[in-house]
Amino acid sequence: MKDASPLDANSGKFQNPSTTADGQTRATVALSRPETLWFNTGTLCNITCANCYIESSPTNDRLVYITADEVRDYLDQIATRGWPIQEIGFTGGEPFMNPQMVDMARAALERGYRVLILTNAMRPMMRNTVRQGLLDLARHWRDQLTLRISVDHWSQELHDKERGEGAFAKTLEGMTWLRDNNLRMTVAGRTVWGETEAAARDGYARFYTTHAFDIDAYDPGHTVLFPEMDEAVEVPEITTACWGILGKSPDDVMCASSRMVVKRRGAARPTVLACTLLPYAPEFELGETLEQAERDVALNHPHCAKFCVLGGASCSA
Repeated sequence: MKDASPLDANSGKFQNPSTTADGQTRATVALSRPETLWFNTGTLCNITCANCYIESSPTNDRLVYITADEVRDYLDQIATRGWPIQEIGFTGGEPFMNPQMVDMARAALERGYRVLILTNAMRPMMRNTVRQGLLDLARHWRDQLTLRISVDHWSQELHDKERGEGAFAKTLEGMTWLRDNNLRMTVAGRTVWGETEAAARDGYARFYTTHAFDIDAYDPGHTVLFPEMDEAVEVPEITTACWGILGKSPDDVMCASSRMVVKRRGAARPTVLACTLLPYAPEFELGETLEQAERDVALNHPHCAKFCVLGGASCSA
């Protein structure tokens, strides 16, 4: 059971994994089609954003650096369990803060997986050793490697409002280097700015055209616009009846197709979580192995409703 704050807009909700506040059966999701295994490379980041869901910063090491050997262990477990994984994703923090990021990507690429790295494309990625490592990966696996760049808004003004003055220019520098070296890019933006999705996509299209970036602003897989994740906003709980009411299937929700591996500060071994969005929620921790992580997930958090079921969003490519 989770403690509820009287100031919380969802007070009384999301308390019991089996039932909602009004006594209905809470919806659960089975791991029906495992397609993506995520690794959180660590919560350290080179910047502090205004609204980072994982609270990454230059000082937050609640999730410590995972190692290439630990990644290989989980890749072995994928084979043992027979999971039909297609993609290995790396998120942070800023993944390129982790000194083994290139080695971890190589370990996954060598086994034939697509690799997706979420990055701000700033100075950690632009270190010479990292750039040389990325070029080496691209020489062997160019078509299997994608970097998803965090561009919170297509304008410098609003992007820097979220990420700090000068952030847009530094990210643009990194994206230009990726473009010039023919590394595949996609973009992740936010929908918090009060503009329509159509206006946002038109803005990104102009941004891409201006800088000759080969990214499709109108393809949701190439330009992902994430809904804001504000736990203080009231959202409905998802019951088993909601699938029919909403015309959706449990298979559509992210935890039907993915899991995330993290390593907590002070822990001897990594652990597997149900969701990339809930790294600090203990009820979404499933165990240390992929076998343990095969159990069903109760949609017992506001993010489950707003981001996944109602928002229809996914972190995968």
